[in-house]
Amino acid sequence: MKQLWTRLSGPVKIGLALGLVGALLTVIGLFTGNLAPLTLRSVLLSILIGGGSWGVVSWAIAAAASDAMKD
Repeated sequence: MKQLWTRLSGPVKIGLALGLVGALLTVIGLFTGNLAPLTLRSVLLSILIGGGSWGVVSWAIAAAASDAMKD
């Protein structure tokens, strides 16, 4: 597992880390709020949407910043 982490690029590492943070914050918000009924499907969908959007957006910003620094 450590070999895989060292082979990943910086933007991918940032995207994965912030995607995990986004998923965690989404689950915390889901458990503390009273907006939606708690079902397995709602928890999994919120993890996918929250973590996925945070991960993709942070990866895109990090990749753009990395490309800009190369030029």
